[in-house]
Order: sequence, then structure tokens, then C-alpha cells
Amino acid sequence: MVDDIASDLRKRGDEHVSGVSSYVTTPGRSRNMAAIRRTDTKPEIALRSALHRRGLRFRKDLRLNLGPVKPRPDIVFTRAKVAVFVDGCFWHCCPEHGKPPSQNTGYWGPKLARNVERDRRYDATLTTHGWQVVRIWEHVPLAEAVAAVEDALTVD
Repeated sequence: MVDDIASDLRKRGDEHVSGVSSYVTTPGRSRNMAAIRRTDTKPEIALRSALHRRGLRFRKDLRLNLGPVKPRPDIVFTRAKVAVFVDGCFWHCCPEHGKPPSQNTGYWGPKLARNVERDRRYDATLTTHGWQVVRIWEHVPLAEAVAAVEDALTVD
């Protein structure tokens, strides 16, 4: 019965109806959210391509098993123990471009705060295990991003 009601509401495009589900999405919203990538974003691909052109070899999206915390950096230099994260301004609350959402703040506020907390936890765990962490915002020019990674690789 509840599934039939939720299905009817989705067809009508109602986004939220009390008692049926906590959040019913429209087909357009579902397509938008499904299109958001976890990996292989444009800034990440551009950085990987530039690093590869410079002769650097790395692993992409490699899960590191560091006890209970299992970070998954975007780019990993295993021998040098350098983990590179390319952070999106929205998802990781960039101080320069990260604008808090004005809609559904009860969901997005805590969600984005958890992302930032997870980032800090990953940084601390990686550092404790002898890794160097490089975090690059998606808006950083490619040349600066490549220089930051190369600097991390040359530090002994």
C-alpha cells in the first residue's frame, strides 16, 4: 500500500509527503544525483593526465587498508607513500567556493559536515601511518596542482 502511494507521488512529482517516506525524489532529481561521479571527475582526470605526461606512474582510486579506517585517495603513489585527493568545492566545503545549499538544509548541512570530518579523519590516519597527504581543490589551476604533487614526491 505504502509503495503504491509513493509510486503515485513520484509520478505526480511531489518531493516530500509526510508519512509516506522521508524523501521522495522526482525523476529529474534522481537523474541529476545519479550523474554525480565519485571518481573520474574532470579535475581528477586532468590532473592524472598531466602527471602521466610527466612520466609519473600511480594507482587511481586505490583503497588503503589502514586498520579500521580505509581511505580511498583519488591518486596514490605507493612507493613514495603519497595520497592525493582532488576535492570538489561543494562536497568538501571549500572556504573559497563552497556555498551552503539553500534547499533541504536539514539533510545537506550534516551530510557536508560528515564529509569534512571524514576528510580530517583520513588525513590523520594516513599521516599516522607515514603517508603524505595532498589535498587539491577542484578550482586550483592544473599547473599548481601538478606542482603540489611533484613537491610531495620530492620531499625526503
